Amino acid sequence: MKLRYQFRLYPSAPQRTMLAKAFGCARVVFNDALRARQDAYQQGAKRPSAAELSKRFITEAKKTEDRHWLDDASAVVLQQSLRDLEAAYSNFFASKSGTRKGPKMGPPKFKKKTSRQAIRFSTNARFSVTEEGKLRLPKIGDVTVRWSRSLPSDPSSVTVVKDASGRYFASFVVETEDKPLPELDWDETETGIDLGLSSYAVLRGRKIASPKFFRRQEKKLRRAQRKLSRCVKGSNNRRKAKLAIAKVHARIADQRRDFIEQETTQITSESQAVYLEDLNVKGMAKGKRAKSVHDQSLGMFARTLEAKCHRYGRDFAKVGRFFPSTQLCSACGSIEGPKGLEGLKIRKWTCSCGAVHDRDENAELNIRREGRRIVAEGRPDT
Repeated sequence: MKLRYQFRLYPSAPQRTMLAKAFGCARVVFNDALRARQDAYQQGAKRPSAAELSKRFITEAKKTEDRHWLDDASAVVLQQSLRDLEAAYSNFFASKSGTRKGPKMGPPKFKKKTSRQAIRFSTNARFSVTEEGKLRLPKIGDVTVRWSRSLPSDPSSVTVVKDASGRYFASFVVETEDKPLPELDWDETETGIDLGLSSYAVLRGRKIASPKFFRRQEKKLRRAQRKLSRCVKGSNNRRKAKLAIAKVHARIADQRRDFIEQETTQITSESQAVYLEDLNVKGMAKGKRAKSVHDQSLGMFARTLEAKCHRYGRDFAKVGRFFPSTQLCSACGSIEGPKGLEGLKIRKWTCSCGAVHDRDENAELNIRREGRRIVAEGRPDT
C-alpha cells in the first residue's frame, strides 16, 4: 500500500525565494493551460493534447518576454502542474459519467495565490536525500529536514508544501507492505465505537473524552481576529495579524491530528475487530452544533481508523447510519430509546422491560453486535 510521510523543512532565505518562484511558475502554467482548454471548448475546437500544452506553455513560453522567468523553476515541476490539470479533468468527466465513486467533482478552477502553496517533484526530477540528511531539490538546493523517522522505502515523489502559517513541509509517497499485528482473542477484544459530541467516542470498557481543541483556543483566536479587523488593508501589520491567526489554526490542527493518530493506534493495537457507526458528518455539520462537529473531526478519525485496521490485519466494519443504535434496547431488542433533538439531552433511559441503559454504552453494545453480524455475513466459513 502507499503511505505518505511528512517532515518539517527549514529552507534558507535564498531557498525560500526559489520556492516562491517555483510556486508561482507552477500556478501560472496551470492557469494558462486551463484557459487554453476552456477557450477550445467554447470555440468548439479540438481539445489540445498534453504534449501540445507542454510545448506551448512551457517550452515555447520560456522563449518569450512575458514568460521567460519560467526557467527559474524545474521543468519537472511545470510538467507535473499540467499532469495535475489532466487528472482534475479526468476526475471531473468520471464523476459526471458516474464511474467515479464519492462526491461529485466540478471542473478545474483557476489557481489563486493563497496562503497555502505546493509543488510536486516526481522521480524524473532526480530529487534525493544527501548523506548529511538534507533533501536535494533541483534549482533549489539542499534543504534541511527534521527527520522524525526513516522512510521504509525509496519515495516515488515528494511534495513541498508551504502552509498558511509559513511553515514548510516535505510530503513523501512511499510503497510499503502491510504489517499484521499478533491476533488477539476475538470475543474479549472486539469493540464497537459510538461517536458523539459529549464524549468523543465510547468503546467497550472505556470512554474517550472530547479534547475540544478549537474551543480551548477560541478566546485566543477571537482576540487575534479582532486585532486583524482593526488593521488597514494592505498594511504590514495586517499581514502579521493574518499570520498570527494562521498559527493558531495550525496549532489546533496539529493537536487534533496528533490526538487522532494516538487514539486510533491504541484502538488498533488493543482490538481484534472494530465496528464503527457510519455517521453523516456533512449533515451534522449543517446544524446548530456545526462548530462542535468540526472541532471533533469525526470523519478524519473514521478514515484513519479504517486505514490502520486494514494495514495491521484487524477486522473492520461500518454499521449503517440508519441503524438505531441509541434507541434499540440491548436487552430485549425493542426500539424505545430517546428520539429527536430533545432526546440528545437524555443520557440514561429505562426500557419497558425494566432494563436501565446508559445512552452511549447501550449504543456501543448494539453497534458491536451489528458489526459482528456484518463481519460474519462476509465470511462464508463462519
